[in-house]
Amino acid sequence: MLQPHARWRILEQDTTIVNELANELNLSQVAARLLVNRGFTDSTAASEFLMTEEPAFIDPFLMKGMEAAVSRIKVAIEANERILVFGDYDADGVSSTSVLLTALKRQGADCDYYIPNRFTEGYGPNNPALEWAKEQGFTLVITVDTGISAVEQAEFAKNIGLDFIITDHHEPPPVLPNSYATINPKQPGCDYPFKELAGVGVAFKVAHALLDRVPYELLDYAVIGTIADLVPLVGENRLLAKKGLRAFQTSDKKGIQALKDVCGMTAAEVEADHIGFAVGPRLNAAGRLDSAVPAVELLLAEDEDEAKALALEIDGLNKERQKIVTDMSKEAIESVQQMEEIPEALIVAKEGWNAGVIGIVASRLVEKFYRPTIVMTIDPETGLAKGSARSIEGFDMFAELSKSRDILPHFGGHPMAAGMTLESGNISLLQERLIEQAKTGLAPEAFKPVTTIDLAVAIDEVSVEVLKEIETLAPFGVENTKPKVLIDEVKLADIKRIGSDSSHLKFQFAGEETTLDGIAFRKGDLYEQITPQANVSAVGTLSINEWNGRVKPQLIVDDVAIKHWQLFDWRSLQLNRLASRLNELPANETIVVAFQEKTVKRCKELNITAHHVHDPLPPFEGKFIVILDVPSHREDLYGMFSENEKPNRIYVVFSEEEESFFKTNPNRDQFKWYYAFLKKREHFPINDLKKLEAHKGWSSDTTSFMNQVFAELGFIEIDNERIKIVKSPEKKALDESEAYQAKQEQAWLENELVYASYGQLRELFTKRIGSDASEKKETMVHGL
Repeated sequence: MLQPHARWRILEQDTTIVNELANELNLSQVAARLLVNRGFTDSTAASEFLMTEEPAFIDPFLMKGMEAAVSRIKVAIEANERILVFGDYDADGVSSTSVLLTALKRQGADCDYYIPNRFTEGYGPNNPALEWAKEQGFTLVITVDTGISAVEQAEFAKNIGLDFIITDHHEPPPVLPNSYATINPKQPGCDYPFKELAGVGVAFKVAHALLDRVPYELLDYAVIGTIADLVPLVGENRLLAKKGLRAFQTSDKKGIQALKDVCGMTAAEVEADHIGFAVGPRLNAAGRLDSAVPAVELLLAEDEDEAKALALEIDGLNKERQKIVTDMSKEAIESVQQMEEIPEALIVAKEGWNAGVIGIVASRLVEKFYRPTIVMTIDPETGLAKGSARSIEGFDMFAELSKSRDILPHFGGHPMAAGMTLESGNISLLQERLIEQAKTGLAPEAFKPVTTIDLAVAIDEVSVEVLKEIETLAPFGVENTKPKVLIDEVKLADIKRIGSDSSHLKFQFAGEETTLDGIAFRKGDLYEQITPQANVSAVGTLSINEWNGRVKPQLIVDDVAIKHWQLFDWRSLQLNRLASRLNELPANETIVVAFQEKTVKRCKELNITAHHVHDPLPPFEGKFIVILDVPSHREDLYGMFSENEKPNRIYVVFSEEEESFFKTNPNRDQFKWYYAFLKKREHFPINDLKKLEAHKGWSSDTTSFMNQVFAELGFIEIDNERIKIVKSPEKKALDESEAYQAKQEQAWLENELVYASYGQLRELFTKRIGSDASEKKETMVHGL
């Protein structure tokens, strides 16, 4: 057995609807099932999602506050007022700033932008920055990707004579700022039909309204924040992402060209992952480590040399950011591991941690421990702690933290992520509250991650043509995730470790007619936990592998499980190498068993804890059983297992100092000849045995054993000098001798255990423990 890393939840589809979509749209069953998973239950809606090239962008004036905001902006442009775009320092904020600033300039506005410094100013609009804007002659401030919680700052702006327009997408607080206009599709009373735009999506809608047309030339900016901010890629976001990826690929903007070069993006088709894992992190790095201004300047750059220099600068910052994240994550993980017991919610805080990467570190802790997590950096001068939160499925971080607004003066976010500032003295109180909320709000199994699986597929269902159909569902992201598939209990045609450090696994899964390659990155350690004969279940994403002129499908493996018990053959392992192999197994799940006292004694010398089979043994249920040596009787082996105790794995060593099988084991003809020889002579000197052994080619063990058997049966008597035949002995069969029985038993055990094939050995154990050690304890979830 091999436990999966996560709980597996397989989505179910209505077979009737799947068949209808497959027939009406001429799709494979796989593609049709994926569409149903995404909520498409009729062919018209599914066809629009897949193939309509020009779905209409929604009328921006349906958004509450848009008309007032655009009217005020136009008045400012006509009056040549100075307009300040106030952005945020992440990729969404940077791209939002670029979108709105470019649109304003296209309309002839006198405008500039302002991005607060994360370290000296913190998140969102602040009074000193607004005061600076007033002093610089700005009369209108427009926020992008920020401001929905700026109640105090909106009032301050009003008092100093600044018109303050908010464009944002974050969750609105109970009390909204008293701004000139607020544009946020999530605010109460907003009838805009799509609520999940990123900050850049809202800025794009403002540009749409201001220009009185869809600003297609700004899609290459809009796609960055839409994907990097992890908003759901459905509805209008899907439209922005799909068209934006094409625009990004063909963009002639100097900054985007330089950004693509530094990311190593070739002329190949740009995908959502390129933005999410290459572009976004680099733009974020500037604001995480210092100022986000270079990121904005890069996107807006019109000079090629300047763009290249800025791209190299933020690439260098990203490399620096990666090292800081690695070091901080190591510290944070160690601090959690030092706790006596890992609580239901984690808060890790330290003075001097870089505030720009605490969100990334929080994500790393969630990956490691799967707990709602907050990572904080404490400023010793002010006594304030700045934190970033990441959550797990079922725990709404925004809602739960909202219950602690009394100690969170600055706070905002989403169900899965949030940011906050609080007095460092309140950290313990916040942690106590969150732990209690997690205890009462989450079931025990909720603390193991869940992988949602779109569908189970047969190996023979997977083809390049089917994968091309799946690609029509792209771009993939939140709520339109890259499909995860399960291949369930399939045979392995091959498994091997690959990579310069053998850290990856390559599978070849066997179907009825075809095979499917699988790659599991950074899972090389699983090689020792999977037998080649196992039926393997694997979860991952399908992709097309093009190599050396060949095109074929492959599975990028995320998780692996084996539902049945496994037999591992360690029979070539010497006892002196056993300790290092046992260290690879979890100590609390491993039971080492020996049949011979000498083996137990040898294990003590090697610092290995071994249980003698006749001592009370721990329960075997769900454990890893390591059998060190060969029993004296088969019943000792059989008696180890009971109906209620089925192990997950059995490791067989069957070590012996001397193999009885290869010592001479005389057959009945040899016994017959030897007895006739002795009977003819009646007395035979023991000193002459060596001549007889040399004549017959027997070993001394052979004659010694036959003498022992004949003596036990009463056929001969032996003293120090001679062997004497007993006249008229009672008739007995050879197997009435205990020595003969023991010899035959040992020969049988060695033949069946030590020298048997793997298949024969597995069959023997299967008869004793049953075919499936997981029958009574199913640990994987197939639907929650």
